[in-house]
Amino acid sequence: MRTKSMIVGAIVWLVLAGLVMLSGCGRTTASKTSTTSSASPGASASASSTQQTGTARPLGSSSTTQAQAPVAPEKNPPGDIPDTQAFVVYKSAEGKFQIKVPEGWSQAKGSSRVEFSDKLNGVAVNWAPSGSAPSVSQAKSTEVPELSRTEAAFKLVSVEQVTLPGGPAVLIRYQKNSEPNSVTGKQYRLDVLRYEFFKNGEQANLILLSPVGADNVDPWRIVSESFKWQS
Repeated sequence: MRTKSMIVGAIVWLVLAGLVMLSGCGRTTASKTSTTSSASPGASASASSTQQTGTARPLGSSSTTQAQAPVAPEKNPPGDIPDTQAFVVYKSAEGKFQIKVPEGWSQAKGSSRVEFSDKLNGVAVNWAPSGSAPSVSQAKSTEVPELSRTEAAFKLVSVEQVTLPGGPAVLIRYQKNSEPNSVTGKQYRLDVLRYEFFKNGEQANLILLSPVGADNVDPWRIVSESFKWQS
């Protein structure tokens, strides 16, 4: 009888121990599930915040540009190009054009674009095949909506047809926010002149950027009037 009692006692002890272990596992699983659940909203909020602020996204992202409000123009923007600025001729075999650009500016080049910059000023040209010459009506119906979607805090100023030594062009004037400074995060309000040229199935867009309030009329005249297609 004593042996049977010991066996029964052992069985009861094993059953109780198993129940305790199962209870502990259940609490651990619940705790892990609760931790995962509580972390998800924070991660989602962080992702949403990144999409809304757009500061970490490259220019051109729709969520980046649409979320931004125009920044206030600087009273004394660091953007006037000096009257003594020298210009040099830049020729592009790929784009089939030449243009005068400020000497000494930084240069960046891609397969279908070239950019020159100094402080907040910039000169850029991009090119691509096109089936027809740009027009004011086409710019208003196609180019302006696209710029509104891709340029930060876009504001249209005007669209007009102009004639330059390099040929007829459509000129789109607008304002936008600059990309955030990589160190301070500060942005500036920019004036943009976008000249669209066309010849023999090729379109080239000349883009001139400077901070709102900068007096760059003469330098930009030199650059825009120097654009020339190469035969």
